Amino acid sequence: MTLVADEFIRRFLLHILPKGFHRIRHYGLLAGATRKAHLDHVRQLLGVALPAAADMPAEPDEIRPSYPCCGGRMGVVETFERQRQPRAPPARALLSGTQAS
Repeated sequence: MTLVADEFIRRFLLHILPKGFHRIRHYGLLAGATRKAHLDHVRQLLGVALPAAADMPAEPDEIRPSYPCCGGRMGVVETFERQRQPRAPPARALLSGTQAS
């Protein structure tokens, strides 16, 4: 779709709230800290069974993510302490297996 500049700006400005207004993202049943209680109450009123949480294991068997290309499991090579710079990579001589002189 091709628009003239005035029409594009008009449509764009429809998405900007006037000064003093606040965007509400979640309201009603899905609002804040009462979300779980409200949804449980609605399920009770509708006679819907609770989601089966007991079927899922407490912890997954494998917590390492898989590579998207081959499905293999990723492994931790090194972890870093907070607020510390990671160490430098190994010297090239150590990588090739030869002694540096």
